[in-house]
Amino acid sequence: MKTLIHPTAVIHPNSELHPSVQVGAYAVIGAHVKVGPETIIGAHVVLEGPCEIGARNQIFPGATIGMEPQDLKYVGEPTWVKIGDNNQIREYVTINRATGAGEATIIGNGNLLMAYVHVAHNCVIEDHVIIPNSVALAGHVYIESKARLGGVLGVHQFVRIGRHSMIGGMARIDRDVPPYMLVEGNPARVRTLNLVGLKRSGMDANEIQMLKKAFRILYRSNLTFKEALEQLELLGDTEHLQNLRRFLLLSKMPGRRGLIPGKAKVSAGGDES
Repeated sequence: MKTLIHPTAVIHPNSELHPSVQVGAYAVIGAHVKVGPETIIGAHVVLEGPCEIGARNQIFPGATIGMEPQDLKYVGEPTWVKIGDNNQIREYVTINRATGAGEATIIGNGNLLMAYVHVAHNCVIEDHVIIPNSVALAGHVYIESKARLGGVLGVHQFVRIGRHSMIGGMARIDRDVPPYMLVEGNPARVRTLNLVGLKRSGMDANEIQMLKKAFRILYRSNLTFKEALEQLELLGDTEHLQNLRRFLLLSKMPGRRGLIPGKAKVSAGGDES
């Protein structure tokens, strides 16, 4: 099969494109870029290496992937962007390489990054995440699978966003977003359980009922963090409850940013500020 490369595209001889890759007009692909089968690279896309892109991705016009990080600590060390399969990367998305020798900015599989999304150095986006227009992720942000973000919001560096969570548009996310929760506002607060998202995901009704109980313990009971964790232990040992407890404990570790609070005076997020 002949590679479908527009004659105006500029392809570095040290790049590696699968024969089924399509490259649009005026695209620029630098050295040490590897692109997998059936990926479509749109017009005016810029890919710089080291960068690995998997199969069946669609990269829309104007996107820029693999440029040096916007980080004053970066001094030219070899770093990566690594992108999996079946992602849609829309117009003018920017994805920067990592800071720190051998480190990578990582995008998993089946994600949708809409127009003007910025993914900074050392970010990790797992699988089946949706990030709408004009969202900016600062460095070292970690987004777990099946999270849903609203448009035009900013995420502070080192924040972690839990799986199956939902964030409303134009929020300011400066602390960790627990899995399964719906977060909204500026300052952002945990408002309720992400019931619509959980049902759409096909989650078992009994699991959802357990998470409802967990939400009430965490955000409607006025328990301390320690007391809330003890109550969560008594609920059971399902996969999703285990994941929620793991996330809460991780967010309280030294060096973490802590948890987005809820409406209660004292919650898993700590005292309201």
